[in-house]
Amino acid sequence: MGKQKKQKHTGAVVAVVFAVLLVLSVGIFFVIQNQKKSKQVAVSISDTGTTQSVTEKETADPHTGQARSLLTGMWVPKEQTEQRPVAVMYSNIADAMPQSSIGSADIVFESLVEGGITRLCCVFDHKTTLTKIGPVRSCRTYYLLFAKEFEAIYVHFGASEYAAAYLARPEFHALDGMVYCDFYRTTDRVAPHNAYTSWTGIMESANYREYGTEYPAGYTAPFKFNEDDTKDIIPASGETCKTFYPGYLYNKPWFTYDESTKTYLRYQFDGPQIDAETQKQLSYKNILVKYVTPAYYENGTPNYKTYGTNSGLYITDGVAIPVTWTKSSETEGATKYYYADGSEVIFNQGKTYICQIETTQEVQILAE
Repeated sequence: MGKQKKQKHTGAVVAVVFAVLLVLSVGIFFVIQNQKKSKQVAVSISDTGTTQSVTEKETADPHTGQARSLLTGMWVPKEQTEQRPVAVMYSNIADAMPQSSIGSADIVFESLVEGGITRLCCVFDHKTTLTKIGPVRSCRTYYLLFAKEFEAIYVHFGASEYAAAYLARPEFHALDGMVYCDFYRTTDRVAPHNAYTSWTGIMESANYREYGTEYPAGYTAPFKFNEDDTKDIIPASGETCKTFYPGYLYNKPWFTYDESTKTYLRYQFDGPQIDAETQKQLSYKNILVKYVTPAYYENGTPNYKTYGTNSGLYITDGVAIPVTWTKSSETEGATKYYYADGSEVIFNQGKTYICQIETTQEVQILAE
């Protein structure tokens, strides 16, 4: 009788142990399955059709080896941001149209010269593939001073007598096509509207003159840019600006806002302004107006005071807003732009067109 009880007790223990082991086995099975599911969730299909870890995608830096351009605020190879830009004087009369490689310029500066015509200073950020740049024309002092704000190598073909003393100073890094810059003339136009250069020619000339091609130590860029790559900064108190007329009487230029690209398309001489090399119309994310007081030498050459303080406009994303510009020195530092509340203008990423306009010019801002 005691032996039977002992056997029954032993059987019960075995049954309990078996049940426990069964429960543990089932639990381990579900844990393994959940781990497999977790691993499956952590895998996604990339745009190229290959598998890639979500965690890896989230942590990988898409801008490795890049930095923001000092001229546009956009991501470019880091070594590019260490190189001085190049500023080239462009002819802007009807006989010079269409200009070559102008669409590659990151910043364009337009101002009056003698006789009511305008000339352009185009600033390029390391555009090494350009083989035809121009037609190139002569210097006026205020263009040279503008280029100095960006520490650019300044390329021109001749100069006014009033700019000679500035050009002789080594800190302006000037290259004159009439003296030592690598230029060539084409046969499709008559002089002086057929002088061109190339990026290679400019760099070879800069090396010959022993100009440094990197930014000087401690250099601070003139513009500050929006660092949000997904959303533009739109001035809240601006007025709608779908069309802008700067008021230059000879070439009669204007800009129209393109909703699809959120840029302003450039027109002059009754039609689109085109790059001869790409056949594409010029377009800009930002437009700046810098008002200056009319002032001229006896021969009609403008003698604008480009430092001090005066008014202006900032135009972007279909909106125009008044600003104030200020610059403390004629030859040092950069022009800064401020809103009425004293905050500095933060530019949207992209190309910028700057119109230096006399305070007596009649500009138009249209909502259509």
